[in-house]
Amino acid sequence: PRHATVEKQPPPELPPFVARDVDAGAWQQYGRGEQFLEALAEGRAARAVWQALPGEDWARRLSEAAAVVVNAGRSALLIVPDQRDVDALYAAALTLVDESRVVALSAGLGPSQRYRRWLSVLRGQARLVIGTRSAVFAPVADLGLIVVWDDGDDSLAEPRAPYPHAREVAMLRAHQLRCGAVIGGFARTAEAQALVRSKWAHDLVAGRSVVRARAPRVVALDDDAHTHERDAAARTARLPSMALGAARAALSAGRPVLVQVPRRGYVPALACGKCRTIARCRHCTGPLSLPDRDTVGAVCRWCGRQDIALRCGRCGSDAVRAVVVGARRTAEELGRAFPGVPVVTSGGDAVVTEVPARPAVVVATPGAEPRADGGYGAALLLDGWALLGRQDLRAAEDTLRRWMSAAAMVVDRAAGGTVAVVAESSIPTVQALVRWDPVGHAEAELDGRAEVGLPPAVHLAAVDGVPEAADALLEAAALPPDAEVLGPVDLPFGARRPPGVDPGVPVHRMLVRVSRDRGLVLAAALRRATGVLSARHDQTPVRVQIDPLHIG
Repeated sequence: PRHATVEKQPPPELPPFVARDVDAGAWQQYGRGEQFLEALAEGRAARAVWQALPGEDWARRLSEAAAVVVNAGRSALLIVPDQRDVDALYAAALTLVDESRVVALSAGLGPSQRYRRWLSVLRGQARLVIGTRSAVFAPVADLGLIVVWDDGDDSLAEPRAPYPHAREVAMLRAHQLRCGAVIGGFARTAEAQALVRSKWAHDLVAGRSVVRARAPRVVALDDDAHTHERDAAARTARLPSMALGAARAALSAGRPVLVQVPRRGYVPALACGKCRTIARCRHCTGPLSLPDRDTVGAVCRWCGRQDIALRCGRCGSDAVRAVVVGARRTAEELGRAFPGVPVVTSGGDAVVTEVPARPAVVVATPGAEPRADGGYGAALLLDGWALLGRQDLRAAEDTLRRWMSAAAMVVDRAAGGTVAVVAESSIPTVQALVRWDPVGHAEAELDGRAEVGLPPAVHLAAVDGVPEAADALLEAAALPPDAEVLGPVDLPFGARRPPGVDPGVPVHRMLVRVSRDRGLVLAAALRRATGVLSARHDQTPVRVQIDPLHIG
């Protein structure tokens, strides 16, 4: 929103712009990397999907690309998922571009400061703009480069109407303004690979010999048959001997160890110890959990009620077992396994930014991994089944992204870096991690989705609402002749209900699928139908999303 006091203030006087030298030597590791920066400096619409090497200082590399554009007299817009990334990128940018020309936009700023920075962008004073998803709409003058880092992160998808994804908005702006564009990350999404396959962007990747030299050694559960002969329970243990051995070696070398756990809390899910039935609340059927070690009974994660006398509703047993173990319980287990070694937890509301270069066990949830000074000696990726087993279109893609983000913090194999993933090595996602081949994984993911008709191979519209309203919308819409209507299906787990629908009213989802070249026709038809139903005032609201992240 506008801020009258700030708007009345005269714009600050800026010092004359002085271009700083940019050393782009690190881009030589990537095929055609230097040529790409030269194209940006010349003002050409160079577009690339950049695959960052393990251990890469990605903030420094992106700042170099942006500085090249700024030195050429144009502006750059860099979009990242969260505030930690904004801070890292801002610090790197200040070493290459004068502070008066760099602006960071984020939701954490106060109203006056946020509007003051937005005005500096609007007036063309800020030449390098950094921000989270909403900054993709910033009115940057003479845009020469737009960058999206880690486009697979859910934080880049706007949860409010019209539900834009920062990647899609950024690529649309790059196309309309004919400016340079970069999608970067340690992993790769199917959508980014589709841009490469369509020749809209080109690959910016390092050669296999460089990747092998920079990557840590990755081992999976059944990579060592001799270990399994000595440790018969290794295949079913949560912390098998190969993972503990990698941790001990790293600690002995004086380096910290990163342990990635998919779930936060203590024991977030319980089941009957006899029949394995999931324990649920008697009042709301929500999942029961143990918030901490000293909790009496179980607590519902939905309504917060406590069940002191927990008993299985199927077999009557009062024995319980953990279905999923959270980060805090994992920290307890590792504290007993490595006595005398400090254990640090990072996740939820207590995210640690950085850990020193000394022996420690760092237990973190995905996305909350602290940076380690000098890199981690090892990383243990636990409970792979909890990530890979999700009923979600992007389960494999998202799992590889989380694993690679953690593994990229580990030192290379020459320095003894090891990543132990507790999952079967026969799984394609695990194989991609072992080979460090995110491009091949994204290519296979794109082929698989094309075979079954899922985005990004097609366009898919999700229509959410009460059955009568959703049916009325589709009847009013002049859908393309080749449109395929699927459903109804339940809302995906965790999806928000459409606004304006009473909590007790059942909501379902209808899906409309069309080919890639019919996406605009589908969007126009649904937009007109939404306007017609809105004018009638006789139906409950219906939510329409094109290519939602989670289909159901």
